[in-house]
Amino acid sequence: MSSASTGALVERTDMAKRLPFALDSSILITLLAASSAPTPLYPLYQDRWELSALAVTVVFSAYTLALLAALLTTGALSEHVGRRPVLVGALALEAASMAAFAAADGMDALIAARILQGLATGAATSAAGAALVDLDEPGHPGRSALTNSIAPAAGMAAGVLTATLLIRYAPGPTVTVYLSLMLVFTAQAVAVLLFPETARPHPGAWRSLRPRVAVSPAARRALLLSGGGVVAVWALGGFYSSLGPAFVRFLAPDAPKAAGGMAFFTLSLSAALTVWATRGLRPVNAALLGSAAIPVAVALSLIGMDLKSLPAVFTAAVLAGVAFGAVSQGSLRMVLAPVPRPDRSATLAAYYVLSYVAMSLPAVGAGVLTELYGLRTAAHLYAALVALVSTAASAMLIGSLRRASAHTTEPLPERAPAACANAAATIRIPAACG
Repeated sequence: MSSASTGALVERTDMAKRLPFALDSSILITLLAASSAPTPLYPLYQDRWELSALAVTVVFSAYTLALLAALLTTGALSEHVGRRPVLVGALALEAASMAAFAAADGMDALIAARILQGLATGAATSAAGAALVDLDEPGHPGRSALTNSIAPAAGMAAGVLTATLLIRYAPGPTVTVYLSLMLVFTAQAVAVLLFPETARPHPGAWRSLRPRVAVSPAARRALLLSGGGVVAVWALGGFYSSLGPAFVRFLAPDAPKAAGGMAFFTLSLSAALTVWATRGLRPVNAALLGSAAIPVAVALSLIGMDLKSLPAVFTAAVLAGVAFGAVSQGSLRMVLAPVPRPDRSATLAAYYVLSYVAMSLPAVGAGVLTELYGLRTAAHLYAALVALVSTAASAMLIGSLRRASAHTTEPLPERAPAACANAAATIRIPAACG
């Protein structure tokens, strides 16, 4: 075969991987955009249907709890039936949820739409994330982990910004945003059918639907080390996503309604940029950086509340985004590195279970506290809890670094263990197997 023919074959092979990778990335981004699109719309729903702060957090948590149910049951399904069937079915259900949002006429209908959306997102998230890992290339190690880290933050930022712009410039924003997303999900479902399957289906699909959290043994230590930071940043994200608009209105009652969602947009955009900026750091260092930034972010947000200073609150949102991005970047790389192919989607599902539990349950608690004691007291208690968890996470990560440093004087083996060699072929993580 001539060199020209060989080059053409390599180029076609690269393209055959790039296009599915781009599609799976876009699916993750759009799913998370749809999940955050209601955030700037909550003030409109509150005014239209006289919803309380607790009602808003219940609507928000209906999505996350449904997503958790889907992750617990369908997290490993794509390993058995393939990525394509799971993605097509989930995207069709997601499109149906967008139609339900557009037709919602009250809180009950809004909760029903959020439940449908949560089920669809939960089913699609682990399948699309695992498909990205399937498509990872030895020449670009860590690309899938980076994408799995940056896609949620980028998607949430895009969803909030789009909905905010539609509130400002488009007629009927509570309908327009969802119909637009419905068309996108429908197109993505069709596109998935055009690309080849990346997994190797095998028996056991029905058995895999039993609710369970399955973390690959190779990933358990990494998840334990980074778990506290994951809990803290997702809890902080849940507060900004559900009560962020109310927080902004509390500080600036005369601000445009569209401004309510911009605090969460600021956090999401900062998180996406931080994931990209910290991609060269060692995973444990990135996770430590993010965990250490959380107490500073919550302290600044409380100062902004006490001084009624929107600039301070938005600066705190930037820092919260830095924390979210750095922790997500570091923890996902730590967790995914040593995981063998058959356990990828289940391990990703377990990671997202932890994330969304941390995002939903504290948010409901914040809604209850707001109803009982007011937003100011709820914010102070919430901030104290998040700061405490993040401080504990930082201490664990520092201890891990010290233990790793103590072993650097030991002679290295001539050949790395097989598990580490396999991990390094997927994601380059210095000292990940130490």
